[in-house]
Amino acid sequence: MKIALIKGDGIGVDVSEATVAVVDAALARCGGALLVYDEIHAGAGYFAETGRDIEPDGEDRCGAADAIFLGAIGLPSIRHPDGTEISPHLRLRDRFGLYAGVRPVKAYPNAPQRLADPRAAGIDMIILRESTEGLFYSAAAHGRSQIIGDSEVRDTLRITRATTEKLHHFGFKLAERRKARGRPGRLTCVDKANVFASMAFFRKIFDEVAAEYPEITTDYAYVDAQALNLIRSPWDYDVMVMENMFGDILSDLAGGLVGGMGMAACAEIGDETGLFQPAHGSAPDIMGQDKANPLAAILSGALMLDYLAERSGDERFSDAAALIEDAVQAGFEANALRPMEFGGDMGTRAVTGAVLARIGSIQNA
Repeated sequence: MKIALIKGDGIGVDVSEATVAVVDAALARCGGALLVYDEIHAGAGYFAETGRDIEPDGEDRCGAADAIFLGAIGLPSIRHPDGTEISPHLRLRDRFGLYAGVRPVKAYPNAPQRLADPRAAGIDMIILRESTEGLFYSAAAHGRSQIIGDSEVRDTLRITRATTEKLHHFGFKLAERRKARGRPGRLTCVDKANVFASMAFFRKIFDEVAAEYPEITTDYAYVDAQALNLIRSPWDYDVMVMENMFGDILSDLAGGLVGGMGMAACAEIGDETGLFQPAHGSAPDIMGQDKANPLAAILSGALMLDYLAERSGDERFSDAAALIEDAVQAGFEANALRPMEFGGDMGTRAVTGAVLARIGSIQNA
């Protein structure tokens, strides 16, 4: 299967290369055919060189691939004239309808836990962020803002029934799968329905869809209250579904509970394709220094393999995904994964090598 590979900017290059090594090793161990990578140049660095944020045929090649893997995009020093950063990935979300942004949040042993309560060791939840509408509908990359001279800018928050129904069905099915694996099977609708008609509409559709999944427990939280809940008792939550901007903010907060953004994997799923990336930025201050934590990217690679298994029906992809996830879990349990992000002594190459060793295919790196 073909993967459109966008290494992007900064540490995106480092973590992408780490992910390719681990994904290929896991597939080799499981007897699956290796993936074919179509590398596409995109990002702020490419923009500075060419005046374009992605190769001329890059978006079409992304659409032709079975999945897209993205390292990181953006360099704070390179911006459009309006002050916004280079962000072709937002256009990819929009073009390919990647509405379901899946952000797993899991605590690992021997990784930093910011909360003193011992129950924080059991954090295992998913933030499901709608990724094409909400306030990001007006992201600068789409050119949809209403700019009134130099005195006012209006950004539109958009919620449509078609996309929101798909998002909520995705959330309930995700909760069903997690319940089958021993998780609570609970879906929380996070909104601001007390203030905005768009959010009341979002909740209304949630209730309509919920009627089709009577075995899944549901509840609601306003986004400001949910920010408090994620500090006070994050172990109480399983899957949370929310608008784009709310998910952007709360997923970073949640990532901080389990070590940092270096553990924040991400999948963005549409009807026809999926994009997989670590949720962290390009961190240009440490690019090329062998300091980046590659685990968010590697775990995003595992999410991509699960997606390819569902897309192709080939269980070797899901076996390889499980192998990666087990290697990361076992590595932390043995205190064999000590990323510099956490104050440890292991850089990008060492962490990658330790995961490969756990997979049992370090010679393939």
